[in-house]
Amino acid sequence: MELTVTTPALLFPAISLLLLAYTNRFLTLAALTRELYGRYRSQPEARIAGQLRNLRYRIGIIRRMQTFGVASFFGCVLSMFTLFAGYAEVGKWIFGLSLLLLLASLGLSLREIHVSIDALTLQIADIDELEREREAGAPA
Repeated sequence: MELTVTTPALLFPAISLLLLAYTNRFLTLAALTRELYGRYRSQPEARIAGQLRNLRYRIGIIRRMQTFGVASFFGCVLSMFTLFAGYAEVGKWIFGLSLLLLLASLGLSLREIHVSIDALTLQIADIDELEREREAGAPA
């Protein structure tokens, strides 16, 4: 297989957009964490504490997603450099490693999405429970 300098460069836009999406997710979770922390400080509730634990877990996943994504980006650049320097075999191996790192990042992203969906499902279940309680307590 012929690997040229342009092949790893093809991943630049994809990895850049992926890192931007990861950063946006992180910033959103950070803002939500700060908001829930403030609510918990003023009125401690078990539900809020559970949500904060979930957010801590998700932020940890996002940190690893970003780490693998950046490492993949670094590998692509290093691969391009080694290919440019004339070390085609080394460049192929480094590019293969960067693809594996990108795959790990995407796998973690999938995990974070599932955890996020689970958290939303629990929150919707709480809303449903509150509605049932409200309907049961409403005068006839």
